[in-house]
Amino acid sequence: MDDKKVELLWTHLHWLIVLEQQGSYTAAAARLGVSKAAMSQRIAELERAAGVPLVRRTTRSVRLTEAGQRLVDDMRAPFERIAHSFASVRDLASAPRGLLRVTAPVAFARQQLVPRLADFLRAYPEVRLELDMSDRLRSLAMEGFDLAVRHTAAPPETHVAWMLAPTRSVLVASRAYLRRRGVPELPQDLAKHDCLHYPRTQDTPAWSFVRDADGEQATVPVSGPFAANNSEALRDGAATGLGIALLPDFSAQSGLQAGRLVEVLPQWRPVGAFGERLYAIRPYSAHVPRAVEAFVSYLREAFAAGFAA
Repeated sequence: MDDKKVELLWTHLHWLIVLEQQGSYTAAAARLGVSKAAMSQRIAELERAAGVPLVRRTTRSVRLTEAGQRLVDDMRAPFERIAHSFASVRDLASAPRGLLRVTAPVAFARQQLVPRLADFLRAYPEVRLELDMSDRLRSLAMEGFDLAVRHTAAPPETHVAWMLAPTRSVLVASRAYLRRRGVPELPQDLAKHDCLHYPRTQDTPAWSFVRDADGEQATVPVSGPFAANNSEALRDGAATGLGIALLPDFSAQSGLQAGRLVEVLPQWRPVGAFGERLYAIRPYSAHVPRAVEAFVSYLREAFAAGFAA
């Protein structure tokens, strides 16, 4: 095949890459916004031009042959560069626009992020935002997310990270619970209380503290009638008098401000339970879409004051 005819197959090659990513003709066609028949026809044309089978079809899935996989591996990086180059040129001439896919922890998203989205979307009417609320760490590149909000001490070195706000952990309980069971004066007193904790391992949970006044440290095994892998659920349990909960400040903020919760052991700083900062992160790339830049800038300004009650 001469060079001119090969140039007519660039679209076919892109469709083969999408087919490999999606794993089926149906999913690939939906991703590209074309019919399944058109998808099948393009791949067949590409196979005829290549002179070798590129796709191995089964009743349940599609897999590439060795030749097809080699072609996809060789072409993926050039097509990504083309996409990034076009996006950067388009951004030069337009306001932030397009679909912005973001993933964030459930409690933080519900309590702090969602209430602030309306102002951002009104400021950038050509941006559409899709929010995935999950406490599971997602693969941004594999699952197609543009940005993630992470509560961590250190973001992954393979990603670009913008610090949004410092955070701290806080011990809280309802006034009714403290009247009934007494107010702890030292971390060791927590061993005699109902403690609502975030389950992380099968081991006995323990909370660690540092007293800022003199640096004294303490670690106390805790137990209680309720555990949950969501700080919002722990907050609500504490507010109903179930016990003492250890929460990130952004989850405790509303309960403290409304008087449903009070801080316990304020002179002792909980350490090691949750991350120390909130970050916006994305995989490294030479080009950052303007919608991502605008959203990160908005979040940094929105959370600059932190989450003090």
